[in-house]
Amino acid sequence: MCGRYCLESTADDLARRLKPWLKADDAAWLKHYAPRALIRPGEPVLALRREHGQSRAAHMLWGLLPGWAKDPVASHRPINARAESIGEKASFRGPWRHHRCLLPSSSFFEKGHQIGRNDQAMFWLAGLWDRWVGPDGSEVETCCVITTQANALVKPLHNRMPVIIPNGLEEVWLEPGDQYHRHALEPMLSPVAEQGWSCIPTSGNTSEAKQLDLL
Repeated sequence: MCGRYCLESTADDLARRLKPWLKADDAAWLKHYAPRALIRPGEPVLALRREHGQSRAAHMLWGLLPGWAKDPVASHRPINARAESIGEKASFRGPWRHHRCLLPSSSFFEKGHQIGRNDQAMFWLAGLWDRWVGPDGSEVETCCVITTQANALVKPLHNRMPVIIPNGLEEVWLEPGDQYHRHALEPMLSPVAEQGWSCIPTSGNTSEAKQLDLL
C-alpha cells in the first residue's frame, strides 16, 4: 500500500520538472510552495491531471470521493486503488477511464522505511482523481494512489507498493483514450524495477515513525 509519502524537491527543481505543464497563473502557488517531508491521507496534494484537452498541475485532497457519492461526510474515501481491480470497482471505473493523474514524490514510506531513488530525483506516483459537486455547486477534487505487487526491495516490508510511472510517459498516462489505450497502459501498472532505488530505515524514536509501523 502507500499510506505516506513526501515531496522534498526544491521549488526550482519542481518548477523545472513541471515546466511543460505550468500555466501563467501557477506562479502564485509556486511562490508559496514548500518541501514536505511527510504527506498524509486527507491532506492537500499536488497532482498533474488532464482535463478539457490540457494537462496541468492541480491541488486536491488525498482520499478519493467518487463523484456519484450522495454523502461526502459518510462516504468511504480510499487512499489506494489496487491496479488489478481499478477497471471493476465502482469507485475507480470512471476515474480509470477518464481521470488518471500523477502525484510528484521524492520518496514513500512503508513500515518504518523510506523508499526513494538513489539519485534522490523526483518520480511520479500513478493516481486516479474525481470531482464531487454538491447541491449548492461546491466542488471537491480528490485522488488516490494506485498500488501494485511489491518488487524485491519493498516485499520484505509489504506485499504492495505504489505504481510508479516512468519519466517521459506522463502524457501517455494522462490521455483518457479508449479501451485499447487503457489496455496499452496495463504494463505500466507493474512494479518498478528495484535497481536504482534504496530503502532506508526511519528513526524509531518519533511518534510518526511508530504510526508508520502500524500501517
